[in-house]
Amino acid sequence: MTIRFAAIGINHNHIFGQVDALLDAGGTFVAFHAPEEDLAVPFQARYPQAKRVSDPRAILEDPTIALVTSAGIPADRAPLGIAVMRAGKDYLSDKPGMTTLDQLAEVRRVQAETGRIYSICYSEHFQTRSTVKAGELVQAGAIGTVINTVGLGPHRLNAPSRPGWFFERARYGGILTDIASHQFEQFLFFAGTLDVEVASAAVANRGNPGTPELQDFGEALLRSPGATGYIRIDWFTPDGLPTWGDGRLTILGTEGYIELRKYVDPTGQPGADHLILVDGKGMQRIDCSAVELPFGRQLVADVLNRTETAMTQEHCFKAMELALQAQEMAEASDATFLRRRI
Repeated sequence: MTIRFAAIGINHNHIFGQVDALLDAGGTFVAFHAPEEDLAVPFQARYPQAKRVSDPRAILEDPTIALVTSAGIPADRAPLGIAVMRAGKDYLSDKPGMTTLDQLAEVRRVQAETGRIYSICYSEHFQTRSTVKAGELVQAGAIGTVINTVGLGPHRLNAPSRPGWFFERARYGGILTDIASHQFEQFLFFAGTLDVEVASAAVANRGNPGTPELQDFGEALLRSPGATGYIRIDWFTPDGLPTWGDGRLTILGTEGYIELRKYVDPTGQPGADHLILVDGKGMQRIDCSAVELPFGRQLVADVLNRTETAMTQEHCFKAMELALQAQEMAEASDATFLRRRI
């Protein structure tokens, strides 16, 4: 048994990973809506089985479509998700799944009302084999109890190729809301708790004065009853790195630690998904190339069975709640600092 799904909004390349995950899980891709010709043409070429429709209502009103996926402009994702749920369908958004705390509150209300799934594809976890493997190791007790994580998410800016909305704070949501949402979700997962608060947060524009609404640096400190976490994200990946960013995660436990170099190993090891485990027995590098990425399969099963195996709804929302709270805290702190200087 499978599901029929569609896409509305393809403004970020993450849409390809979302569609492929659903296809790999046996989903049938039937339609998409994208008004931008430059985005729609290559998308249609990659997925010729999906009919391009001029009006999103053709998707929302089709009773045979069970799920809608989107990587639209970040500020538009929550309103779309609300419309999808009200149309009786489940929803898979790219991160961030919403850009304001008000949007989050409304999404939570409609999700509770409708009972539909509102899922967010935190791809640095769900579509990264080393992160999935690290989760298996932690849950098996390989490093004891997790007491700290350090999540680093550097990205390459590629400013000339970015659309105008990318530089508008209200549309992309701020750097902690956007790219740091990955790291907030991973802290929840590895710490194994939703009882988490933001202890401190900061954002800045350090190197791009020509685009003042772009935040190119952000950091946050998290704490739970049993663990703390540090997050740093930025748009300063140098051109010499052969990929878009040297994403890293260190997970410290009471009996060892795991370090991930997710996308590249600057010391020369080929490929991606580098996982190093250090415990009482020694050090080892674990090959993650054959690790299954279960998210798509689990999400399709959740749509069919009305379960929460891919990710609980509250976990999904809590990661965004922390990101949005950190963003708000950082900007309030920055405004206070500027007032003191004047």
